[in-house]
Amino acid sequence: MHDIRAIRENPELYEKAWAAKGSSGKAAEAIALDAKLRAAQTAGQAAQAERNEASKKIGQAKARKDEDEAQRLMAQVEALKAGQAQHAEAEREAAEALKALLSSLPNIPFPDVPAGADEHHNVEVRRWGEPFAISNPKDHVDLGESAGLLDFEAAVRMSGARFTVLKGQLARLERAIGQFMLDLQTQEHGYLEVAPPLLVNDAAAYGTDKLPKFAEDLFQTTDGRWLIPTAEVPLTSLVMDQIVAEEELPLRFTALTPCFRSEAGASGRDTRGMIRQHQFNKVELVSIVAPEKSEEEHERMVGCAEAVLKRLELPFRTMLLCTGDMGFGARKTYDLEVWLPSQGKYREISSCSNCGDFQARRMDARTKKAGEKGTRFVHTLNGSGLAVGRTLVAIMENYQDEGGRIAIPQALHPYLPGITHIGGKA
Repeated sequence: MHDIRAIRENPELYEKAWAAKGSSGKAAEAIALDAKLRAAQTAGQAAQAERNEASKKIGQAKARKDEDEAQRLMAQVEALKAGQAQHAEAEREAAEALKALLSSLPNIPFPDVPAGADEHHNVEVRRWGEPFAISNPKDHVDLGESAGLLDFEAAVRMSGARFTVLKGQLARLERAIGQFMLDLQTQEHGYLEVAPPLLVNDAAAYGTDKLPKFAEDLFQTTDGRWLIPTAEVPLTSLVMDQIVAEEELPLRFTALTPCFRSEAGASGRDTRGMIRQHQFNKVELVSIVAPEKSEEEHERMVGCAEAVLKRLELPFRTMLLCTGDMGFGARKTYDLEVWLPSQGKYREISSCSNCGDFQARRMDARTKKAGEKGTRFVHTLNGSGLAVGRTLVAIMENYQDEGGRIAIPQALHPYLPGITHIGGKA
């Protein structure tokens, strides 16, 4: 959500940002709706003042037994009352239209975000590790199916496309990856583990900018709740409608949860394997901070996500997304892309975003300093630390040998005692 006062004060900034995302003229439209809303409010207040004055005169007319004047004034009050109702309706309509418009418009980028229309204009910030030298690498589908540890056909029979069944040691490896990530983020990086609900209401989905724009990307239950597309939704919603003491900030939360996405806009993309699924596990990172700390926290969060890949010794690069490739609610986003030998390229495995006060305004999440009267909106940040399924894919492909066996990264040995390899021919 945007601050209409900020738009009035600097419409060019907002117009330029929104025009870059295909929403030209929206600043002028917002200002016009705001003017209509304020005009209705002013007219309503004027009518109320006039009605109060007329009501006062009715008593005076009755006191001097001027019944004709009293009747005239009462008719005037009734007319003013009807006019007030019209002004109230005009105010309601303008307020709803303004909220709908502002809710549909994306966040504006920070000044240091590179301009660009799509992923081709993203900027590589750094690279870690050298891609594994693997002759004729197999993809994770062939590796898993040949070992009898991945079963896509069974998943299709029971659930349809974009689901999978993991079996045996591969299922155990996936569980180990998630546990390793949680332990790293909680024990070394100071995140508080949370076990949140997997179903949320409209307010939580709206507050984290998933509604109304991305309703088709979500799964909804028959009672109107939403399956979470990421734990960002319930973790950030922990501060919804709250005033957090500034002395308690930053708040850092993490959770390992299933995530559910309809992938409505992904027709024909990554149909093979586990890269793009309707259901997957992910470790999420969320930070709630004071406004002046959000940029520093953003860099810290990216480092926490990068640490997972470094411990697993998986080659990756860190990308700063351009204006046209950022998510709806982000002011700045870094993507981590892991090397996949079968594709011969880097693929996204984490996205870490600073949303500024965009989500906080939608969910009314504020902070207050001790001894001060005023409150400020907090800044919210979220990132993957990491997507478990994609990490499993990266391990399978980067740690394969010529016989199809998959070596277990050293960092996971404590979670898989006595196991150094899995897979190979079933």
